[in-house]
Amino acid sequence: MNSKKKLLVIDDEPIILEGVRRILEPGSYHVETFASGVAALERIKQETFDLVITDLKMPGMGGLEVLKAIKESQPDLPVIFITGYTSVDGAVEVMKLGAVDYIAKPFTPEEMLCTVKLALEQRVVALEDLYLRKELLDTEGFDQFVGKSPEMVKVYRRIMQVAPTDSTVLITGESGTGKELVAKALHKHSARRENSFVAVDCTSLAESLLESELFGHTKGSFTGAIQTKTGLFKVAEGGTLFLDEVSNLSHTTQAKLLRVLQEREVTPIGGTKPIPINIRLVVATNRNLRDMVAEGTFREDLFFRLNIIPMGLPPLRERSGDIPLLVAHAVRTVSEELGKEIKGVTAGAMQVLQNYNFPGNVRELENIIERAVVLAEDNLITPEDLELNQGSKEIYADLHSRRNRRADDLKFNYLRDYTSVPLCVEDLNDIKRQLREHVTENVEKVFVISALQRHRGNVTRASEETGMLRPNFQAMMKKIGISSRDYAELRSPALTVASPLFADPKAAG
Repeated sequence: MNSKKKLLVIDDEPIILEGVRRILEPGSYHVETFASGVAALERIKQETFDLVITDLKMPGMGGLEVLKAIKESQPDLPVIFITGYTSVDGAVEVMKLGAVDYIAKPFTPEEMLCTVKLALEQRVVALEDLYLRKELLDTEGFDQFVGKSPEMVKVYRRIMQVAPTDSTVLITGESGTGKELVAKALHKHSARRENSFVAVDCTSLAESLLESELFGHTKGSFTGAIQTKTGLFKVAEGGTLFLDEVSNLSHTTQAKLLRVLQEREVTPIGGTKPIPINIRLVVATNRNLRDMVAEGTFREDLFFRLNIIPMGLPPLRERSGDIPLLVAHAVRTVSEELGKEIKGVTAGAMQVLQNYNFPGNVRELENIIERAVVLAEDNLITPEDLELNQGSKEIYADLHSRRNRRADDLKFNYLRDYTSVPLCVEDLNDIKRQLREHVTENVEKVFVISALQRHRGNVTRASEETGMLRPNFQAMMKKIGISSRDYAELRSPALTVASPLFADPKAAG
């Protein structure tokens, strides 16, 4: 497919036309030249161009008349003037009439190339904004998204910028914020849209099965491999592969994924011959991969391979202005599915929803509305129909209480350990760093020892319960100074936070 931008140049001087052609065509532009405005306008009716460059003063139809005709038929087609008049008043006048820029004679190749590049970049942004405005005016959102808040418009714009590329995208956000919807939108607006979109939940399969699903296997390569299986990397050939919750991959699978991304080929389990792949990779996680890298639970080299284009999704509590739109959409959709005539929610119910924190984000809102539609006895949903998750309220209250306690602990530790006020920003940053390290170390120590105590020092069971891989759990034990010699104490039901293992090593020193 020819991806060159099409430019149309109008000037009554052949030497100018030839000069502009020689400047632009090596720069990956397709250039058509015309000596008159009338002929150029006829050509514009037949072909789609990305940019017009026209002389301002020409016999017959001048540049201003060309500009007026273009703006009447194709208002989004940018026009650049070539002019021998370099006064500020003249430049302002042509810009007021709709030109995107002007070039003064005589011009250098660099000036021409730079002006054209900027004009084309501005057009891309303008078309994106026009598309988004149309989507937002015609519907409640963009694609399958619902929401017109500034936070979501940023997401939509990012999708339109990134979708045409083949760059790997890392989508981050809390559960229920719509990470898979973003992945689907990236695929829909890409050149790969006619091929497969394949989604994989990295938490739903055991490590051995996940590797078989991703990379495929040969017949007889392991017990139960009764036939050769094509991996999803190959199933998604020419399309998009979406790995959801990529943070749950084991170190072994992380290493294999890294090699696939580096070599652009995959070797099935039990196979010896690598198979070339052509896919666009999109991954998502609700965890902070940078923190996992620091903890040693996620490979740093893989993180950099995945974090080419980061995309963060806002939680619903940060775009509460979208709640009325989301509620209306959910009520309409669920009512149609269940065959009930629910017109909406009362003002009281909407107030309750807007005051709720939605720890489960949009997914939780949809579940709440579905339950309310089922329970509603009238054609409007009332606060009583909502039955908000009391457990979620209690969790949020507990989290708030714990955050306050942590803040109090930090204040106490600061007063205990730092008796003087920092005198400069370097001192302040150093104290903040020490506080972060101190608090993190204490939390990790409590986390590990509590898990080991619950399982009488059994590392395997403790790591399984906490959702960590055994090597990673052991690495954290080593980091906080717990070894096998401590297991006897860990098996004791008398272990408490006051036990020696919890002692601050700095205080002991």
